[in-house]
Amino acid sequence: MGVCEWSRSEVEYGRKVLDSGLEGARSGREAFLNGRPLTPFLSESVRKALKPAALGTILGVVSGSRESRQRSAGRILTFGVLGGVIGFAAGVIWGSRRMVASVASGAAKNIGKVRDERWLERHPIDYA
Repeated sequence: MGVCEWSRSEVEYGRKVLDSGLEGARSGREAFLNGRPLTPFLSESVRKALKPAALGTILGVVSGSRESRQRSAGRILTFGVLGGVIGFAAGVIWGSRRMVASVASGAAKNIGKVRDERWLERHPIDYA
């Protein structure tokens, strides 16, 4: 097998793994949502993430004002925004963790099937 054939084979395999992973992720998402639309679920996650965002903002402002002798408004504002962003991201991630787990499980299951098929192609089992 030449380099050209090998690289073509690897690219095809990579594409097959990617496609199966995406399909598994879609099926995992659908299994979690159970026919419900995605938008209300995401809206609820965002709404629930506002409390951690507010807490992060407060902690950022307090941290920015205590960090050094210079208590500039820009520094305090920057720390507050950064704390709010971190709190919001943490809240969204925490609120959607079950769906993310379902998506990851579906993707891993499909990728595992493709990997097993490839292994069997390369290592055929002779039952005779």
